[in-house]
Amino acid sequence: MPTDVVDLRRSVAAGAIGVFVHWFDWAAYAYLAGTVAAVFFPAEDSTTGLLAVFGVFAVSFGIRPVGALVFGPLGDRIGRKRTLSLVIFLMSGATLGIGLLPGYASIGIAAPVFLVVLRLIQGFAAGGEFGSAASFLAESAPRRRRGFGVSWLEVGSLLGFLAGSLVFLLLSTGLDADQLTSWGWRIPFLVSAPLGVIGFIIRNKIEDTPEYRTLEANDSVPCSPARELLRHHKRQLLQAAGLMAAMHVPFYAVLTYLVTYETDHLGHSADNAALLATAISLLGLVLVPLFGLLSDRVGRKPVFVGATAALLVVSTPAFLLMRTGLVGTWIAGLLLGVILAAILGTYAVWSAEIFPTRTRQSGLSVAYNLTAALFAGTVPYLMTVLISATGSTLAPGPYLMVFAVGGLVAALSLRETAGSALLHPEDMSEAAVPLEAPQPAPQ
Repeated sequence: MPTDVVDLRRSVAAGAIGVFVHWFDWAAYAYLAGTVAAVFFPAEDSTTGLLAVFGVFAVSFGIRPVGALVFGPLGDRIGRKRTLSLVIFLMSGATLGIGLLPGYASIGIAAPVFLVVLRLIQGFAAGGEFGSAASFLAESAPRRRRGFGVSWLEVGSLLGFLAGSLVFLLLSTGLDADQLTSWGWRIPFLVSAPLGVIGFIIRNKIEDTPEYRTLEANDSVPCSPARELLRHHKRQLLQAAGLMAAMHVPFYAVLTYLVTYETDHLGHSADNAALLATAISLLGLVLVPLFGLLSDRVGRKPVFVGATAALLVVSTPAFLLMRTGLVGTWIAGLLLGVILAAILGTYAVWSAEIFPTRTRQSGLSVAYNLTAALFAGTVPYLMTVLISATGSTLAPGPYLMVFAVGGLVAALSLRETAGSALLHPEDMSEAAVPLEAPQPAPQ
């Protein structure tokens, strides 16, 4: 087997396993919310307990930008490898802690307090996961297959989401309510801990990226990457934020909110809604790396612009089609899934390529987690508010269109970067004189 293929596989495994663990935990916590509420919060009011669980869930999202501000610059200063190992160690340790944590009946108010602390640690570490992994994959993948290599980051996300859903399905069908509440809920959190250990071992054995080692060899590692990012690369930061917001909103709308939309507004069964979400995720597993590969062939801009333009045109008609019945819902959902896969296959690699190596991890971490905190977790809430305020079940369509326009504006302001060198000229200068964007490498 060619050496570059072996190296790519090793890099993909090291980069994607962390996002797999993170999304596995995310899905397990979300699906087991009712059980977690019963275990960690007083039983007198189940609604209050459930709201508290979702509040803890929201807090873990809110702290991610703090993690991004810590781990992003840290990765630009000490290397991708070290931050990759550190964030998966923290995430897995906190997840194991939740799996072993006694409930309210055993230790009283200390149980929810410790739960909040552990979720804060998870969210803090998750704030460093994307920037570290995306930087590592972009800098480790062969130049001509960089889009394909980085796209596996989102394959890891989808696999983690599906695995969490599958474990919940097995637990809910194989255990009765008492078993699930007494010990069954702990299984996903305990399972993810050894996965994290495996990921830590893999990440600890890899070498740092060629680009980062070049910075070290030329004594060009930045002392203050966050300050350098905000002083010289605000334009790239805004462009990356535009690409990422255009990913976050359809991701949460299609893969999470659509289940609620189908049951609450279309009258479909929960089983049918969950089956469509699973089908869209499986479709994404196939299409995301193919769109990443396509972006290596034809460029990032044609794929991403085409996807966001399609989202702009299709969003409202898709929700109109859903009102025609179950078949229409499936057609519309799968169509939105294809568009989402094209966005997922290109946004991360394009965002990585526009930043110089000196501030790449800082830029990716900040842009990703700020847009996630502002736009990702608010999707279900805002779409529910829009439908209530307008009285129209078509309201999610125009909401998606707004972010499609934002993604288009960001994409059209960017130059093509497929095949370009990740080391920018300013990477070799401590003065860090900024450039607009890297030029494509000669074909």
